[in-house]
Amino acid sequence: MSELLLEVNGLKKYFPITGGVFGKKQGEVKAVDDVSFYVKKGETLGIVGESGCGKSTTGRLLMRLIEASDGRIVFEDKEITRMSKTDLRKIRRDIQMVFQDPYASLNPRHSIEQILEEPLIVHGIGTKEERKKQVKEMLEVVGLSSYHAKRYPHQFSGGQRQRIGIAKALMTKPKLIIADEPVSALDVSIQAQVLNLMKDIQEEFQLTYIFIAHDLGVVRHISDRVGVMYLGRLIELAESEELYENPRHPYTKALLSAVPIPDPDLKKRTILIEGELPSPANPPSGCAFHTRCSQVMDICKTARPAEQNLNGHYVACHLYNK
Repeated sequence: MSELLLEVNGLKKYFPITGGVFGKKQGEVKAVDDVSFYVKKGETLGIVGESGCGKSTTGRLLMRLIEASDGRIVFEDKEITRMSKTDLRKIRRDIQMVFQDPYASLNPRHSIEQILEEPLIVHGIGTKEERKKQVKEMLEVVGLSSYHAKRYPHQFSGGQRQRIGIAKALMTKPKLIIADEPVSALDVSIQAQVLNLMKDIQEEFQLTYIFIAHDLGVVRHISDRVGVMYLGRLIELAESEELYENPRHPYTKALLSAVPIPDPDLKKRTILIEGELPSPANPPSGCAFHTRCSQVMDICKTARPAEQNLNGHYVACHLYNK
């Protein structure tokens, strides 16, 4: 087993719900509810799930853009959950993020050169000349030209802006990149180009990725292992091929049955998920999926399923209780 880069244990994020005249706490939204996983150096861990499942919140917790309610995040044997702002700044050189909306994450008043130089200035890396040289080199790494440095974000297409977002994340030579839906806002033909670029630079810079998405096809293309989230919980985690060929959780089976296959002669049964997604402010008791599951048992309604290890394939479901 290769060395671990990141370890997450019992991660939780509960947002308070306030109301009334005095703004008293009336409840809480369990956005991330007891999530644990690890990431090995050089691999890509995909995290998938429908909107509102807590996958993007998980990414922001790992960056400490928002603070966790509970749990531990350990990066290279250093616990970052309660780290001071000064120590966290040093760690931020090694953990960078690529955001979903490439336009919103780039300052429209700054030229591309200023945008890409900013992380280097913040971390005190290089002289002015060295920084300008690195900006031009990095633009070429992501498939743009060095003369693009003088332009502004509005002068680029969506795909080009996302390339700039990737270049910005690479400027400090990080070890881990958290990519939050990096291709979902792009045209399908551009998605493949950006995914291929991400795979190429992963090899070139020995990067580790956490790739967050709702599109199972995209995640399969880039991930070594895939975790499936539902209502703030990680319900299944396995090697990519194993998960796609042999899904264990009823929710994962339903998601995969809906993925289109480019073969008009191949007939496959789509498993429909009944009912509405419950509110994370009032999640069901027991297994969070039991209100929509076709294989629900009595125990599912009262007891939260423990994670089972089926030869490296992790699944939280009462069907596999020993």
